Amino acid sequence: MKAAVWHGKKDIRIEEVNEKPLQDSEVKVRVAWAGICGSDLHEYEEGPVFVPDQEKDPLTNEIAPLTMGHEFAGIVEEVGKNVTKFKPGDRVAVNPTLTYGNKPEDVDAYDGFSFIGLHGDGGFTKFAHAPEGNTYLLPESLTLQDGALIEPTAVAVQAVKEAGLQFGDTVAIFGAGPIGLLTAIAAKAAGASKIVVLDLSQTRLEKAKELGATHVINSGEKDPVEAIKEIVPDGVDVSFEVAGVAPTFKQSIESTKPRGTMVIVSIFAREIEWNPIQLTNTGVKITSSIAYTPTTFQQTVDLMGTGQLKPQGIITDQIELDNIVEQGFEALTADKSQAKILVELSGEK
Repeated sequence: MKAAVWHGKKDIRIEEVNEKPLQDSEVKVRVAWAGICGSDLHEYEEGPVFVPDQEKDPLTNEIAPLTMGHEFAGIVEEVGKNVTKFKPGDRVAVNPTLTYGNKPEDVDAYDGFSFIGLHGDGGFTKFAHAPEGNTYLLPESLTLQDGALIEPTAVAVQAVKEAGLQFGDTVAIFGAGPIGLLTAIAAKAAGASKIVVLDLSQTRLEKAKELGATHVINSGEKDPVEAIKEIVPDGVDVSFEVAGVAPTFKQSIESTKPRGTMVIVSIFAREIEWNPIQLTNTGVKITSSIAYTPTTFQQTVDLMGTGQLKPQGIITDQIELDNIVEQGFEALTADKSQAKILVELSGEK
């Protein structure tokens, strides 16, 4: 079957791969749609970041080259003999986060984690396998395209939960890529009163405004911190760093009120220089969020199912698998009007 396979930096190939045997506790999914994530883009532009290229990943027991894609949904094709919760024909989304499962879920990922589609074969292909516990039934109100948005939306929901956001809180989001936009959507759903989104791309800022931002700031035209404090003089209650670079990391702290919270959501592909005295002088608290818990993933399914979370507006293009490099990875690199690009596999709704 055809797949988008990571071989190295700037080296993703569409090639034929063999389907692996289905394990007893796994679900075989006929992939309908899969999204290209910022993490995928990091692997393409700067990898390996997560992809195991020197030795097999301890959780997946796989090593590059491997099939990418961790935001996907589809229809159950087959189930392993020990699977009891799903049957062929079920419409499902996959939670790609694998853990050892030895700790409570709120700290489980920090005991070691891997991702289907980054540390092992994923969803940019015809059939993908996932453990039964990582498979989630879609409500009838969601399409399979919607299902491909659950994973990145869950990242944003977890970040908002990590922030302890309360009704009426003010928020600044540094970065208007897909996760930044989804964080704005999640913050609005959680009751934020002011949502300030910052980016260098005016096109992305217009998209942020469309999706719920109350204010947008072009960081290339105005001093970000000064502009935020014109809106919220004492600084925002919560800031989200979703750009992954040193300037926005520091600006996120500086724009947050004393004893407010800054949440690191982005993946930093390289080290940055930063002096912690900035925290001592400002009284800001820093926390971080990686992926989501199983509870948060299910909550995201439920909230999307009821329409309380509506991330569909972040989709900017739909492409075929054969064109994933040029019209997917390269487009996301060069065209800042792109947010979430979905790859059509079976194309089922």
